[in-house]
Order: sequence, then C-alpha cells, then structure tokens
Amino acid sequence: MDSRRHIAILGSTGSIGRQALDVVRQHRDLFEVELLTANNSDDLLIEQALEFNPGAVVICNEDKYRKVADALQPKDIKVFAGMDSVCSLVGADDIDIVLTALVGFSGLRPTIAAIKAGKIIALANKETLVAGGSVVMDLARKYRAPIIPVDSEHSAIFQCLLGAGENNFTRIHLTASGGPFRTWDKARMAEATRKEALKHPQWNMGAKITIDSATMMNKGFEMIEACWLFDTDPSRINIVVHPQSIIHSMVEFEDGAVIAQMGHPDMREPIQLALSFPERLSLDNRKLDFAALGTLTFEQPDPDRFPCLGIAAHAMKKGGNMPCVMNAANEAAVAAFLADKIRFYDIPDTISRCMDSIEFVGQPGLEDIFASNDEAFARAKEMCGL
Repeated sequence: MDSRRHIAILGSTGSIGRQALDVVRQHRDLFEVELLTANNSDDLLIEQALEFNPGAVVICNEDKYRKVADALQPKDIKVFAGMDSVCSLVGADDIDIVLTALVGFSGLRPTIAAIKAGKIIALANKETLVAGGSVVMDLARKYRAPIIPVDSEHSAIFQCLLGAGENNFTRIHLTASGGPFRTWDKARMAEATRKEALKHPQWNMGAKITIDSATMMNKGFEMIEACWLFDTDPSRINIVVHPQSIIHSMVEFEDGAVIAQMGHPDMREPIQLALSFPERLSLDNRKLDFAALGTLTFEQPDPDRFPCLGIAAHAMKKGGNMPCVMNAANEAAVAAFLADKIRFYDIPDTISRCMDSIEFVGQPGLEDIFASNDEAFARAKEMCGL
C-alpha cells in the first residue's frame, strides 16, 4: 500500500509553489505530486512537470495550452486549461492534500472545490479567508475538510496552540517585519517607487504580496485570516513589528505566559509542516544559533504611515462583504501601482473610497462574495485609470 501523501499544488510556479516542490525533493519517499497548476508561466510549468511527473497539469491561460500539451505529450501527462479545470481536478480521488498557493481572489474557487471534496487544505492564499471567511469556514466544517495554515505567522500560531493543550489563549501577537519602509517618514514614503517598494528586507516573495508588505495591508489581511482560523475577535490580536523576522508569532495565555515559534525566514518550514502534519520531518535549512542572533527587537506599528492597518480593522469590524470589497480594491490598486499608474498612498486612498462606494451586504453568500469582488475590482480599476 502506498503510504505517500499525494499532493496538488495550485500555483506551483509561484514562490510558495516552488518552495513546496523543494520540500518534495527532500522527501520523495513521503510525497507524490499529482497535480500542478500555473497561470502564465508555461516554461516553468513544463520543467516542473517533467521533473515530478504528475498525473495532470493545468495552465490557466488557455492561449498557452497547446505549447504545454505538446511538450508533455511524450510523458503521458494529462494537460488541461482554465480555472474550471483546476476546480474539477482538485477533487480527484488520488489527491490527499491541496496546497493553495494562488495569488489573490483567484484562490477562492478552487479552495472551495477542494473543501467540498473533503481534502486537507494547506492554505497559503490568505485572500480566500479575507474575502470569504464565513462561507469558507462554514463549508470546511460541513465537509470536514481540515485547514492547515501555511503563512509563516499563522503556522506559528497554530504550532503555539498545539503546545497549549486545552488551555484558552487571551491574545495573539502577530509579528510583522515592517517591510521596506519601516524606518521611512511619511513624506518619503509618499514618493516611493515601485522598485523601492519591492525591496523586502527579509522575505523573497512575489510582487503583489511584497507591495502588500510595504503598505502593511498584508498584516491587515493576516489579522482577518487569524480571526477566522482561530475563531477569535480582532480585539484579541496585537500586531507588533519585529524587524529580524525570527519570531513568527506568539500566543499569550491567562497566566501571562507567552509561547513563541521561532526560525529563520524560510517558507519551506511552514509548507513542510502543513504537508507532513502531525509529523515533523528533517529539512535542509539554516538552524538558529541563539548566540549569533544577538538582539531581537519589537516596535508598535505606526497607523499614520501605514493606514492599511486601520482600513483592515474597520473592514473586519463592519463585517459582511466589506473585507471582500477591501481585498478586491487592494488587488486593483496594487496592480496599478506596479504599472506606475498611481502613487504609493493612492493605494489606501483607493481602497477607502471603494469601500465607501460599494453597497454593504451584512450576511453575504458565495454569490454575494463573487459579485462584491467583481464590482469593487472594476470600481477600483476605474479609479486608478487601469
């Protein structure tokens, strides 16, 4: 009997997907790749498929289907195109775990499809819970689909809670690197270029999430995600800037004790834990040398320089479709900034104006979530001149 875990990697050519495949390389006896998907990176998808020989691949850009299909035809790997194919294939019987590493709102549909198929979800797409948290968590309970967080912060919280037994936590301390503009004043930030915003001091990530780190919207997203994952209120989540990115998050308990999860910035650690849970496996990575670390420092985030933190808190407090609207407006605004269409502080301004202009839905269903996303994205694009 095959004891290996069979994995689908959605977004295999992105940063998380590539690192997940590195984890698989180190544990070929434990993991088998069954499905790889990419949006546009056809050459890398072909290279990955030739190395890992999955049962199927999907190239979401249908214009690139023929190139991928022709390249993989000699290997007898099934090739499909489009997001509908992704949503259909994640429910295959030979898949145990679905790693959702897609960027942005695009991760919601296939994640829901995998949940409805009862798969284990290794969740690296924070926008899924930001936009559709109540719907997603209700479905996960209904279909008994475990969600294991992959984001380093949420993996850290998850690990801290595992060590707490049945004891209830009082606060979650969600750490943030502070991004590339941690020490910049507001006037300098207002003139920041795309190139400057993409220089993250600690993590090597894709362009969209790196800009989200620069605005600290990613930390607002993570606060919302933590509320859903750990069934808590925003008032019990404290965001603290930790520039060294060694402590990935902390959990505080009723007696004042705080448990922290630590490690060098390396996304392979939380990826591997999500794929191997509850076992911990060896990993060829850099280990902590506490004497060499020297000093670990902490700061309060500045809501004036980073208004996206307050925007996210407001969206979560209002609830309904507002986090979805916020996420969609942010996706459009970040795309505009990366295209040099708007300036840095136009990102939070666009999000706020969009949230003020979209009709509030207090108890959104899945159709409401998709409608709110489409409307907010189109509205924000128009505001940004995209």
